[in-house]
Amino acid sequence: MRKYLSWKTVAVFILLAGIILSVPLLSKGQEENPSRQEGKSSVTDSVFEEEQFPDVIPTQGGWSLVKRNDEVNLLTRLVAAEATGEPYEGQVAVAAVLLNRVRHASFPNTISGVIFQPHAFESVSNGLIWRVSDLNTARRAAIDALNGWDPTYGALYFWNPYKPVSGWIWTRKIVRQIGKHVFGI
Repeated sequence: MRKYLSWKTVAVFILLAGIILSVPLLSKGQEENPSRQEGKSSVTDSVFEEEQFPDVIPTQGGWSLVKRNDEVNLLTRLVAAEATGEPYEGQVAVAAVLLNRVRHASFPNTISGVIFQPHAFESVSNGLIWRVSDLNTARRAAIDALNGWDPTYGALYFWNPYKPVSGWIWTRKIVRQIGKHVFGI
């Protein structure tokens, strides 16, 4: 049975679209990273060429959430395990959901705590997180999310509606769909 969006949900979507469309996208050649303005180098400067990054709308950076050196690698592995084959924006969205959870009071307050929360991620439960090998795109996506790109508008959950999932997850309000994943709050 298909449910229709309420007028409140439609109003929120229209409001969000208006906000997004009113924010000018940063163009290449403009300062995209505030740390560059302060004379600091960022992790992305040393790892990737600037031309490799798409124009993004930064929101809230997540580097303050990194408590241990291996947490960026854990985040990268989770993105690779959960979102390989998804569009790049969808991979960033998976990383953003994890960072949104770290910031939220209902979840553990560290990246590793959220990743290893029991039954939170299928790829952790089945061990896929340790078997992924192609981490290049996932690392870029993790870094973009850590730099503040959140294509989910603050979502705390994502799932593939084409796979069997708990009925509970369908009680979450869907914010948007990217690739095969839907993102909800």
